[in-house]
Amino acid sequence: MGTSQQLGSGNQDWKERSFERIIGRSSALEAVLEEVERVAPADSTVLIQGETGTGKELIAHAIHNLSSRSGRAFVRVNCAAIPLDLLESELFGHEKGAFTGAIAQKIGRFEVADKGTLFLDEVGDIPPALQPKLLRVLQEQEFERLGSTRTHQVDVRLVAATHRDLTDMVRRGEFRNDLYFRLNVFPVLVPPLRERREDIPELVMHFVEKIGRRVGKKITRIPPATMSALTSYEWPGNIRELQNLLERAVILANDGVLPNPLQSGGRKSFITPLVPNTLSDAERAVILQTLDEVGWVVGGPKGAAVKLGVRRTTLIHKMKRLGICKPRPHSSQNVVDPTLQQPDSP
Repeated sequence: MGTSQQLGSGNQDWKERSFERIIGRSSALEAVLEEVERVAPADSTVLIQGETGTGKELIAHAIHNLSSRSGRAFVRVNCAAIPLDLLESELFGHEKGAFTGAIAQKIGRFEVADKGTLFLDEVGDIPPALQPKLLRVLQEQEFERLGSTRTHQVDVRLVAATHRDLTDMVRRGEFRNDLYFRLNVFPVLVPPLRERREDIPELVMHFVEKIGRRVGKKITRIPPATMSALTSYEWPGNIRELQNLLERAVILANDGVLPNPLQSGGRKSFITPLVPNTLSDAERAVILQTLDEVGWVVGGPKGAAVKLGVRRTTLIHKMKRLGICKPRPHSSQNVVDPTLQQPDSP
């Protein structure tokens, strides 16, 4: 790219899609959006797959917005962020006295989403004991609240998402085969950012302008070297990682010039470009990088959980699943990723 990217002068012709803020014109993204436009009116169950940070929730919103249910509720549940013993109550509700602490009746998310769309994010984290009840409500559109024998009928369009390999989980006996096929009626695979590099400049300018308005700093120039570095990087954390790094760069910018967030003081930052071999590798890399940035502080306002946009308990659960542990002081583990020699936890 031979010239600097200019912002704020009206020279950029921003064209955001009518369904949410899905930025890009790459062939890989266009193929996904064509699938979204085809399946949205069909009311079929959709399974969105892709690495962490690729924008699966935006795709789910687009499916809802383009469907006949667009005027109804869009209800999101992050199955990985809710403690396993509370997930059933969260999805299906409970009656007063159904269990210790159930001091009042609770309406579950399936009832809240009646006539609308329910988005089950990280559906691969639903425990095996709860999977038969989910299968039943998908097949029969009926369920009972915890502590009740009364059957409730619902009309819900389900969109599910996961970064995990459900077929591998089925082989290991961690996910029901019949539930997988019921979810996988219409699969949509969201490409990682490294497979749609031509979208990166537009994404960069979109986020820089958006972040600049929020933090009160106007970026007027992106040097060619900075844009080239951003376009060449592998982005194991995908769009979420890009957005987080750009926020830091905007805050550190001087004289309206965006610095390269992949470098610090003329040397490489804590981020090491890599191509993850699996989705678990990508998620592990993002978590390790974030933990390293915050000094391995998990909770609190400046901890890794906040930076990653998840609950503290969710991050701890993911760290255990991926075999991530804090490096020991004065150990070679401070230099070498301690998880690289460990097999993926199921």
